[in-house]
Amino acid sequence: MTMRAPILLAAILFAVVPPAGAQTAPAATWRTLETAQLQTLDKVTGRVRTLEAPVEREVMVGTLSVVVRACRKRPPEEPPESAAYLDVVERKSGEQAQSVFRGWMFASAPAVSAMDHPVYDIWVVGCR
Repeated sequence: MTMRAPILLAAILFAVVPPAGAQTAPAATWRTLETAQLQTLDKVTGRVRTLEAPVEREVMVGTLSVVVRACRKRPPEEPPESAAYLDVVERKSGEQAQSVFRGWMFASAPAVSAMDHPVYDIWVVGCR
């Protein structure tokens, strides 16, 4: 990871989640939506899948349990962007669950905050 990546990630996070008590202009507000559109890749089979993940509902991707905690999208008059806060936990039978990823993923910049897993890739396509 280069030195610029953490700075870019911090700038994006401040744009998505304003500090408590901060007031923003109406054009700068993000819309909170109920469903994240995710795309997954099984690196073993090469299968790409698109799925709808409702906020606060568990969706299974192979051995991964994905829970979208929030999904936000910029209003139409702003440059297009969607972001989702994901909790990803790996659940293998006979083993204790292990957290794989927790954080914001951005549709326009999936590499800024990517999930590192040997078998699966998950990225945000949008919110609806």
